Amino acid sequence: MASPAKESLITYSQLSDLEKEFDDVDREIIRYQAELTRPLYEKRQKVVDQIPNFWALVLEQAPPEIDGHIHPSDSQVLLTSLTSLWVSRFEIENGGTGNPRSVAIRFEFAPNAYFEDTVLEKKFWYRRSKGGWGGLVSEPVDIKWKPGKDLTGGLLSMVKAVWDEEQAAAAGSNGAAKKGSGELTPKQKALKNKIENTGVGGQSFFAWFGYRGKAVSAEESRITAEEEQQQRQLRATSSSSADQQTKEAAEDEDDDDEDDLEIFPDGEMLALAISDDLWPGALWFFTQAQEEEEDGQSEDDFESEEEGDDEGDDDAPQDGSPGARPAKKRKA
Repeated sequence: MASPAKESLITYSQLSDLEKEFDDVDREIIRYQAELTRPLYEKRQKVVDQIPNFWALVLEQAPPEIDGHIHPSDSQVLLTSLTSLWVSRFEIENGGTGNPRSVAIRFEFAPNAYFEDTVLEKKFWYRRSKGGWGGLVSEPVDIKWKPGKDLTGGLLSMVKAVWDEEQAAAAGSNGAAKKGSGELTPKQKALKNKIENTGVGGQSFFAWFGYRGKAVSAEESRITAEEEQQQRQLRATSSSSADQQTKEAAEDEDDDDEDDLEIFPDGEMLALAISDDLWPGALWFFTQAQEEEEDGQSEDDFESEEEGDDEGDDDAPQDGSPGARPAKKRKA
């Protein structure tokens, strides 16, 4: 008689720990890649600074995750005044030992009709919560708009005012103004109403500078990482598993996915699209812009000479074959 199959001893915690090991490796790959490529990005920056409208042309070819957030009014600023873009892994620069997933995105602008700032920089910190969430959080960056030119309709300034109020309350040990603490202050209520009346689809690209993300402090993130490491080491040396405890910890995460005071819910996605796609692929996007311009000129010449031909251009190849107009796509 065949012996009964042995019951699997694989637990939820073992699978979770294995996933975290892959995550550890991925983090170190990002760190190593950042160290290797920084000199190349510095070299590239010196070259592209000599190309007129380089970043404007790159943005014209931006992937959907970015392009979808740029409204016509935003384009008037970005495509005419943006002179430079730089992405840095600021927590590991100058020998830093922080998380390489944290990024700073810096925009430089020529004088324009919309705001006084010549530099806008937004930092994103990678954080882990006790409930198991991991992602980018940030702080609002205010913009000094010229009279009547605020593309966010006052939203950005309201977010910054609420942020300052919360920081002051936290410093004074007063939880009344804490994000997500229950009863809203007058400034928070005004911001909530403004967001509801504006709607996500009406948000300017510049509202992204007000993105905050989850309220996870650096201290909570540090403690979470230390406790996870201790638990993993304990499970690695013990035959018994704290599987149930791990499940309970994961279930403790706040279910409040929709934050009423977040003006740019896709803030993290947009930051990653810029830092992981647009920034490393800038030369590729620029080349595509040049090819589209050349193709457009060729098509105009052809149409002027062959006005009597049928309208068969809709059947032109779109698959990258010779003469096809390259479609916007994410760089591989």
